[in-house]
Amino acid sequence: MAARIIDGAAVAKKLRQKMAEQIAAQRLTPGLAVVLVGENPASQVYVRNKGRAAEEIGMKSWTHTLAAETTQAQLLDLIAKLNRDPAVHGILVQLPLPKQIDAQAVIAAIDPAKDVDGFHPINAGKLSLGLPAFVPCTPQGCMILIREAESNLSGLKALVLGRSNIVGKPVAQLLLQADCTVTIAHSRTKDLAEECRAADILVAAIGKPDFVKGGWIKPGAIVIDVGINRIDDPANPGKTRLIGDVDFAGASVKAGAITPVPGGVGPMTIACLLKNTLQAASGDMGHA
Repeated sequence: MAARIIDGAAVAKKLRQKMAEQIAAQRLTPGLAVVLVGENPASQVYVRNKGRAAEEIGMKSWTHTLAAETTQAQLLDLIAKLNRDPAVHGILVQLPLPKQIDAQAVIAAIDPAKDVDGFHPINAGKLSLGLPAFVPCTPQGCMILIREAESNLSGLKALVLGRSNIVGKPVAQLLLQADCTVTIAHSRTKDLAEECRAADILVAAIGKPDFVKGGWIKPGAIVIDVGINRIDDPANPGKTRLIGDVDFAGASVKAGAITPVPGGVGPMTIACLLKNTLQAASGDMGHA
């Protein structure tokens, strides 16, 4: 039987609607400042979508676009100004940054109470300790989608493919907090296919198109595909299409529930960014 498709776009829409109602009912208007350095086309699209989504639910949104040759000192000066601005509740610096700028230094300069990306070392440390913190947006979205498929995760075996600070490590922390038995796999993992076949929950975040084969999926497993890979479309010469890290056609025959690409995790990332910004404006830090 074919897997249930976990519609991230629909879940994100409900979450945005709920936030719009909350914002309309309160006096304080949340403010999100997004900083874009350079002219990366994908980053420009992401930033534009974030700003549009924020405004649609009643938030204020400001985009600060800086030249690619901007120095680290200039960027840090802007962040310091945003930290001091009471109208700005959330600050997001779009990654990647140009090579002359140290991304970790920039992340560390953001006020942890305005770090709606959840990347600041203080928020990362609090998450690892199980304390209230801003949870990175993509892992937070993954957990919401996992719970769409199964509300009780206690005792389930979860495998996270990828150990990045942005997705792999934080989503593993969240799964641990949900009482899962968690394994993190990576490029040096032996017998990766067997590790996948043992997983009740599989989160793929490695950036390799169609890497996870259908035969690797445990029957009935929940599969969350974080990958966004642009490849040439053989059906339309000269055009491209987006696919995930999981062979969707093969996996959807075995899985119990699976996210599509596009339309799965992607929409949830922006929705959770807005959720974090609303929490920042309310002085509330919480988990997914």
